Amino acid sequence: EKMNVKETDEQQKLRFQIELEFVQCLANPNYLNFLAQRGYLKEKAFVNYLNYLQYWKKPEYSRYLKYPMCLYFLELLQYEHFRREISNAQCAKFIEDQQLLHWQHYTRKRVRLLQQPATEATAAPTSTATAAVTAPQATAQK
Repeated sequence: EKMNVKETDEQQKLRFQIELEFVQCLANPNYLNFLAQRGYLKEKAFVNYLNYLQYWKKPEYSRYLKYPMCLYFLELLQYEHFRREISNAQCAKFIEDQQLLHWQHYTRKRVRLLQQPATEATAAPTSTATAAVTAPQATAQK
């Protein structure tokens, strides 16, 4: 017979904080490699825990995430193939390099967009504003 133990508010708050911190650690490919190297990703109970943590994808929880990329890795961790591959240090390094490139590109693009005069974006018709935003990307890719 299973006992239904009710968590206190303090226990719920603590569990929320612990799970928030842990799920965000999943954004670090080196940490995933660490977990895989030590066999955690092969343990049924741990894999079940990763499945349970998918509730963080819901908007009422995901709004607390500082590193939303962790949700992508949480999704990948649902697949046995990824759990096996991430044990390879070269795989983890490649993913980390891709993350850094993404963040660098995102930061530069964001700065460029923020530097555009606000009046230019609001005064121009939608199609012209879209062309102004996409034009620098087209030249940068050549």
